Amino acid sequence: MRIVAVVVGGALGAGLLSCSPDSGSKPAASVAALEVATENPLTRRGGPLRQQWAMDRLWEDGKAEVATYEAERVVYGEARRFEYTLITVKEEFSQQYNVKTDDRQRKDVFPVMKVNQFCTIPTEQYPYHFLTSLFFRRDQPAQLHKLTTSSQEWCGNTFKTILDDGMQYVQTYNSYWDGQGVGQRQLRRVVLFEDALPYTLRSLRFETLPTFKADVYELQQTNQATPPVLYPAHIRTEDVLTADTSEPAWRVTVTLTNQKRNVYWFGKQYPNVLLRQTTWDGRTLQLKQVRRYVYWPVALAAATAPDSAAAMPAAAAR
Repeated sequence: MRIVAVVVGGALGAGLLSCSPDSGSKPAASVAALEVATENPLTRRGGPLRQQWAMDRLWEDGKAEVATYEAERVVYGEARRFEYTLITVKEEFSQQYNVKTDDRQRKDVFPVMKVNQFCTIPTEQYPYHFLTSLFFRRDQPAQLHKLTTSSQEWCGNTFKTILDDGMQYVQTYNSYWDGQGVGQRQLRRVVLFEDALPYTLRSLRFETLPTFKADVYELQQTNQATPPVLYPAHIRTEDVLTADTSEPAWRVTVTLTNQKRNVYWFGKQYPNVLLRQTTWDGRTLQLKQVRRYVYWPVALAAATAPDSAAAMPAAAAR
């Protein structure tokens, strides 16, 4: 079954961040018919992705994989250097609240993989802060279940959520930008998200060197909330010798358009950590360190009562 929805679309220069409307890119309005389908061909058995990638026992140890990167991103027309953190961990979600639960006795619990992406970017004016949280059902690396992303800087803050309702994605946003404000829009469901590629592409059947096409929504880790551009992307996997990574790697090229190309390098050994990334708009990542540990206090993580949570010290925040 397919449903067609019509929304207003626009282009957004993700690499240029500013609270000045004159220096930010102006979205060009257009109308696009968006198909909404109930099944994603990338989730089928035998496809380019291993649906069971996250079912490995590695993720059962209660620890998070914390990868730290040396990063660059263009802000105010200049490449800024900073540290970028990717956190990947298995969590238990409650269907009722659609958030992590510590009550394993609930009847509506299901496992997810959480990926947090955090950074603070310094500039001469003030720092930019970004935090994006992505959630995937453990056996569905291609099907985003939930995304939240926020930006904070001196001009204001912007918050966006994307939720899968089973038929389409629903994006809700609250932006400080004129012409955006507060709103909601429908997005196609049979898609990938650029923010999710560092996780989703880890599940590729690398040995088969898959090449395929997929529609990809542009980066959501920005301070704007314009309608996201949808790219008809071409994805190619290669086994290459490179001196640009610390270990043998698979190279995955995601061509969004002829002028826009992202490249990702993943370690050949499981869990196929992202080693390096370059994007068309000047965002780069180079792995600095990866480790597994409990970044929240275990004793406090077990507390579920509201007064217990209120009594947690600031260091216990997750």
